[in-house]
Amino acid sequence: MHNIQNLYKSLNERKRPEDIAELIADLMHDKLTVAENEILKTAAQSALNRNFFGYTSMLESFGEVIGADRQINKALEIFKVQNFSDSDYSKTEGIELFLYGISPLISKSVGQNNFKTDRLNKVERKEAGLHISRRSYNKKWRLLKRIEKRLQKCIVEHKKLEFQKISKHGLSHTIAFKDFNSDLNTACFIAYYNARCNVRSVFTNHSQERPFDEICDMLFKRCVHNSESTNWWAISHIYTSDETLSYLTEEQKGLLLGKWTSVIQEIAEFLGDLWKNNDINRKTMTVRRGNDSSTWNNTAGAWNKARDSWMNLIYSLGMEFILDDLCFGKAMRLMAADVVAWHYTTGGKIDPDTEVWNKLPLPWEVFEGKAFCNKKLIADICREVGTDPEKSGWIAPRMHTVAKFKPTPELVHGVMVSNPFMAKILKKNKFFSGKINNN
Repeated sequence: MHNIQNLYKSLNERKRPEDIAELIADLMHDKLTVAENEILKTAAQSALNRNFFGYTSMLESFGEVIGADRQINKALEIFKVQNFSDSDYSKTEGIELFLYGISPLISKSVGQNNFKTDRLNKVERKEAGLHISRRSYNKKWRLLKRIEKRLQKCIVEHKKLEFQKISKHGLSHTIAFKDFNSDLNTACFIAYYNARCNVRSVFTNHSQERPFDEICDMLFKRCVHNSESTNWWAISHIYTSDETLSYLTEEQKGLLLGKWTSVIQEIAEFLGDLWKNNDINRKTMTVRRGNDSSTWNNTAGAWNKARDSWMNLIYSLGMEFILDDLCFGKAMRLMAADVVAWHYTTGGKIDPDTEVWNKLPLPWEVFEGKAFCNKKLIADICREVGTDPEKSGWIAPRMHTVAKFKPTPELVHGVMVSNPFMAKILKKNKFFSGKINNN
């Protein structure tokens, strides 16, 4: 049971696939065939506690959002009140609950933060029954304003963190424990595939490794072989292949399509804001000074992941006719100038996907109904630039392939390093970061 809980916990972490494989090997050793154990062993034998170094320099978690605990604790002290809730003040809901509970104590309306027009004057304070000095009132008013500002920051940071997770592994971090724990084969496949999806990108001028490797394939085949006990609803939150969706009811597919449509809607709004606030070179998608490339790339990745899942569901439901009226494109990630230069010096040219991106309306504007784009327009432009519109995933589900397992590398800003000790030293001295160490 402990290992199952660790597997479930890993859905919100960035554990190495090797360490997840070891947990699976302990859980399923007597349930796997000799051949299956051998396949799993290729990864499990490189787990950290079996590794010569015994640790990794890579963070094994996603980032955390800094909440308003410090400001709220100060407010409780200044207002001289007891903590009136058990809320988590690292979460937006907890901060909002606090603001709506404490603001009436000085007759302040949440959201009314103009220092000149929204504060009460002496007469108004007296009428409101506030028998405190102007200095004390202003101090409390300003503190609540700062907490509201922190709330808005938290909302944005939670969105960024959510989109980063979606860009890597879809909706696996939203799977309920009861669904995850309902079947061992289901849990093991989800946990291992989730870890593979979360592996960081490598600095290269070639395409990244596909996350679905031979161990994923073996674990998924066990789910198929035991399909009656497999929780396909849980699996569909991370792996929306045609085969996975074939096991869902039409109602489940509809619910999942609704989930992904809502996700796309939220990402569309955020992408639009990022586009307005960053001077992005659309033609080359090369990073310029001042571009928030990390946030853009995570959000664009979330868009593409959501779009792929949405497209898979549209086809699985037999609703391809929708694409004749609405078919939004992919969102391109920003590339570092040195990667682009490296690509060109090795005989490469502008990526066909970037050429298609340049000729299409912005995808979030299409989704929001501000621009028109359909399947035919995308297909015509794909052929114009010499790429297959279906195989490239522009107008149809992506092609499924199985990659060979490769050990998780130690990375310093995407550059592979021989061991974690060396990686730690290079990180400390800002190697490959594009920054100068002035120490």
